[in-house]
Amino acid sequence: MPGYAIAHLWDVDVNADIVEYLEKIDSTLAPFGGRFLVHGGTQRVIEGPKSSVAIVLEFPDYQSVNDWHTSAAYQAILPLRLRNCSSVAVIADYCGDDHVSTDVLKEVVSDD
Repeated sequence: MPGYAIAHLWDVDVNADIVEYLEKIDSTLAPFGGRFLVHGGTQRVIEGPKSSVAIVLEFPDYQSVNDWHTSAAYQAILPLRLRNCSSVAVIADYCGDDHVSTDVLKEVVSDD
């Protein structure tokens, strides 16, 4: 089942660091089977900072997205992004085709 990296960025300063990050990120994804699902294009902020953008990357599985994020290649370019925007980033696994919203309640109860 796929794994995802999801980022919410705002107040992005598009400068030489960000350009370098964008020029290098694709090569960090390839070894782990990662690809962009959402990146640029038409986005309308309906909650949160108006300068926000959403990014969604898909990987073959949860382990692959973790391995990508901790890879030396990605860690080398990550500071280029971090010092030029505010962000929240999450790594998540696919919830499954039969998932319904109340399934998360089972997880909360089982964690207690």
